[in-house]
Amino acid sequence: MQKLAEAAIVASRNLNWLVERICVALMVVLVLDVWLGVLVRYVLPFDWTFTEELARYLMIWMALLAVSCGICHREHIGVLVLFERFPPGVRKWLAVTFDLMAFCFFAVIFFYGIGMVERGFARVTMIYGIAKAYPFMGVPFAAAVACIQLLLVAVHDFFATDGRTAAERAEI
Repeated sequence: MQKLAEAAIVASRNLNWLVERICVALMVVLVLDVWLGVLVRYVLPFDWTFTEELARYLMIWMALLAVSCGICHREHIGVLVLFERFPPGVRKWLAVTFDLMAFCFFAVIFFYGIGMVERGFARVTMIYGIAKAYPFMGVPFAAAVACIQLLLVAVHDFFATDGRTAAERAEI
């Protein structure tokens, strides 16, 4: 069972590695886009309005994807003061229970996000004139990645025989 726990945490770290790089790339494009918007507004004589809309969609995608990074490192919202007072056996069950609750939450977001994307094909963005479904795809995609991360972390916490949770492994 320890091998399954190790495989789950390795898979979680590998997925996180990819998501972190995507978030950094989105951040670089976001910063360049905002700088271009500032230059166009105050310095350059161009009438480019696309930078504001692009910045909005880049920020949404990046923020939603970053949620899975927090899950991987167990840096998401939690009351650790109470959690750390319990013995390791109880912490294991609490961690898995919280993971399953969060999984249900992100599964609902994924389900409703798919509907949002479907309805987005009937609407267009103000500036680009493209279907809003493309920017909306970030919601179900990020929710799916969060669900995968939650499953991997929960499998690790449940099957780890050394008593260390994914949160304690993340500190290493």
